[in-house]
Amino acid sequence: MEKRVLVVDDEKLIVKGLKFSLEQDDIIVDCAYDGEEALAKARETEYDMVFLDVMLPKLNGYEVCQEIREFSNMPIIMVTAKGDDMDKILGLDYGADDYITKPFNILEVKARMKAILRRSSKKESKAEKAAKVDFGDLSIDCESRRVYVSGKEVNLTAKEFDLLELLTHTPNKVYSRKDLLKMVWGSDYPGDERTVDVHIRRLREKIEPNPGDPKYIHTKWGVGYYFQG
Repeated sequence: MEKRVLVVDDEKLIVKGLKFSLEQDDIIVDCAYDGEEALAKARETEYDMVFLDVMLPKLNGYEVCQEIREFSNMPIIMVTAKGDDMDKILGLDYGADDYITKPFNILEVKARMKAILRRSSKKESKAEKAAKVDFGDLSIDCESRRVYVSGKEVNLTAKEFDLLELLTHTPNKVYSRKDLLKMVWGSDYPGDERTVDVHIRRLREKIEPNPGDPKYIHTKWGVGYYFQG
């Protein structure tokens, strides 16, 4: 099945370059040039990837990302013109799966996007997978990639689900931040370990009865994180 990507940027030359480059890899590319147009397209189509600039007219990228997360887990890569770590962390806080800083190399962008698309394809093609696992009030449907707490669905991003699925696959096993970064984001991911901390914090906020005193996702101080069912 052909992959479909939404590229959102108010700089038309950037959009044109990305569209041309991605189409060389047989990816269908839709384009949007402001936040409202991007949100409308995301509501109409479940994209395999959204490449989303932060600085947009009408609605900024953070607002668009937050709105999309209300109805979809489609992977989102945020683009910031600044190299400031807080911009990157803020993007992750709003539900982005990855980030990249301008000016960027189009080959790096393609590599990041293709890596996420490959991982998504592998997940879809797995023939054997536990259909559903339960831990008390927490229920994880691995096939549909949905998570429920006390019977109510909670909306996780692609990376949040990947983290949870990995941790629950081997309960009580402690994973270092470095290991989680490598296994979930890939060995070529240029981000740092704080990316893991942000996603763990967001996961706890969504699935834990008391995020300040976790029931499921625990910290092994000085080592990393582990799941306890």
